[in-house]
Amino acid sequence: MLVRDIMRDPAVTIPPGTSLAEAYRIMQHHDVRHLPVVQGDMPIGIVTDRDLRYATSVLHPTPFSEEADVSHVMARNIITTTPLDPVEEAARLMRRNKIGCLPVLEGQKLIGIITGTDLLDAIIRLTGLQRPTGRIAVQLPDTPGQLARVAAIIDAQDVNIHSVLTYPNANKQTLVIFRVDTLNTRALADTLRASGLTVQWPPSD
Repeated sequence: MLVRDIMRDPAVTIPPGTSLAEAYRIMQHHDVRHLPVVQGDMPIGIVTDRDLRYATSVLHPTPFSEEADVSHVMARNIITTTPLDPVEEAARLMRRNKIGCLPVLEGQKLIGIITGTDLLDAIIRLTGLQRPTGRIAVQLPDTPGQLARVAAIIDAQDVNIHSVLTYPNANKQTLVIFRVDTLNTRALADTLRASGLTVQWPPSD
């Protein structure tokens, strides 16, 4: 899945001369928490609802008037992504930099935006959770052919696999999460255990 598959297009934007009060009204109207600040099609900053609240708060060392321009409070160091970047790379960028959104650029032109909510929606799509599925978690040695072995056993039970996720666990093995088109996962788990596999979910009776 690529950024272009989940980005919001077009992004809601504002020019740098927009007042803090107007920027906040635009956020409320469009139900967004991040506004790229643009000159033409080029982003020059970004402002969040938190920026707006803090800028006018008594907690700010020198509070701004609600009529002050967003250019005074916007973040100018913008971290961006492109429409052809994988969503996992976008997630890594957001996590590493502790930010809640990424403007999407094509060349120097802003064409969309992705947020943490968009990434959560992507996870739901990638894991097949948008439709009823069962969950099977199998612990495998990190050696060639193990994943194919499990897939063949599942296929022999006439069960379709909707998605597969893998990650290393504390035992230095690979935990594989299958989303399958049956809710009777206990019967499938019993078959996998009978083949000598370690099934972590569903638990055995």
